[in-house]
Amino acid sequence: MIDKLLPAPIATAEAFHDDDPVSDMFPEELALVARAVPKRQKEFGTVRRCARSALSELGVAPAPILPGPGRAPRWPDGIVGAMTHCTGFRAAAVARSTDVVTIGLDAEPNQPIADPSVVDAIALPEERAQFPGLTALEPQVCWDRLLFSAKESVYKAWYPLTGRWLDFHEAHLTLDPTDATFTARLLVPGPVVAGTRITEFTGRWLVASGLVITAIAVMA
Repeated sequence: MIDKLLPAPIATAEAFHDDDPVSDMFPEELALVARAVPKRQKEFGTVRRCARSALSELGVAPAPILPGPGRAPRWPDGIVGAMTHCTGFRAAAVARSTDVVTIGLDAEPNQPIADPSVVDAIALPEERAQFPGLTALEPQVCWDRLLFSAKESVYKAWYPLTGRWLDFHEAHLTLDPTDATFTARLLVPGPVVAGTRITEFTGRWLVASGLVITAIAVMA
C-alpha cells in the first residue's frame, strides 16, 4: 500500500503478519529485544525484515538496523529511510540520499482516539476545528487518528535533518480530503537543506485495510 504514497526512487516493503522474524535478526538486534515480550520482538524483527527487503532493491547488502539518537534508525551510509509498525502492519521505505533528502512514514489503526485529552495534546485548536467538516465529507476516516499519524510522519522527516525534537504543537497541519494530501506548516525555524530553509512538509495519506497511513518524501 505504501508504494501508492511514495515516488519511484523510494523502495518500499510491507507485511501484514509476522513469520518468525526473530530467526533472521542480527545478534545486535536480538540483544536489543532479548528481554522484550514476544509481541515486541515480532514487530521489531518484522519491520527490519521489511527494511532489508527494501534495501535489497537498492542493492544494499543485509546489515543490522539499530536505533540511533532519538530512536531514529541508523541507516547504511548514503541511505535515508523510515519504518513504522502498528497492530497488523509493518512497513519500511528507503532511498539513496542522492535522490531523497528525508522520508517520513507512519501507520495507525483507523480508529478514533478515545481520550479527548490526547487529542488536545497532539492537535492545535485550528486543527481540531477541521474535524467536523472533514467527517461530514468522509465519515469513514478517523480524522483525529489521521492527524496524529501525519504528525508522526512529520517528526520522522524532521528529525534526521535537525537531530531535534519537534513538539506536536510546533507544526500546523491542513488535511485535504479532495486529493488525500496534507501540508504541515512549521511553527519553528525549519532545517536548511541545500541553502534553502524548509518551512513546511507536504505528504500523502490513504485509508485502507483498517489503517490510516501517511508518508512524506522530500526529494533531493
